[in-house]
Amino acid sequence: MHVRKPRPMPAAGPMIAGVLMAAGCSAGPDAAQDSARPRATASAKAAVAPLTQAQLRTLTFKDGEVAGAYEGGLSVQDPQPEEERRSFPPVSDPACRTTLDIRNGEHASAVVLQVFNWEGDIWGGGSTLAAYEDGKAEQAFTQLEQALGSCRSYEGTGWVGKFKATLTREQAPDVGDEAVRFRETVPMGPGQPGDRNEQFTLVRAGNTIVTFRKLNVGGSASFPADLVSRQVERLQNAQRP
Repeated sequence: MHVRKPRPMPAAGPMIAGVLMAAGCSAGPDAAQDSARPRATASAKAAVAPLTQAQLRTLTFKDGEVAGAYEGGLSVQDPQPEEERRSFPPVSDPACRTTLDIRNGEHASAVVLQVFNWEGDIWGGGSTLAAYEDGKAEQAFTQLEQALGSCRSYEGTGWVGKFKATLTREQAPDVGDEAVRFRETVPMGPGQPGDRNEQFTLVRAGNTIVTFRKLNVGGSASFPADLVSRQVERLQNAQRP
């Protein structure tokens, strides 16, 4: 687990507060005592509306903002509708299933995907920006941290058949409210030298969670640190009053 900054308290729910007011205009001793007592207030924090899909899109990177990226190599996509997705059997470990769900923004209120294609890098990378209802991003991140405490490997079925993935925790960056980082390796099988090696960095910024992916095969790579910081800063700024 890697928690770099203290978590904010979750938003308070509706509060019913009675404010007792002393009747009459007496300025005697009782009135003085009443004036010295603290008065109750009804200043409960209002729930914060989650960022919309349109707002998330405006926070992604545009052409010219990412060094070394191809012109037109920063595509932004909406998730494929669930009814159009190919269905695969659940992976073998429920804890690992939780990490997959959260990194894909499965239970978020709005999700936007961005693909990064750099010159001289055939593998590229990507990000998933997920917005949650007030307080639910923090809950999801707690579930993620708990799941990563026991998820070491899992078996599943993907586009090319069955596979086994192994997870290795790494030092998380000091950004956002909370952050975790791990690397997932999958053997490519006979006749295909090297393992599929993908780094995942997940950062919570207020009521959003952003996942950064960087893929390599036969080696390892990391998502650019400056892009992680800049994307998280944009999400933080967008949620400030």
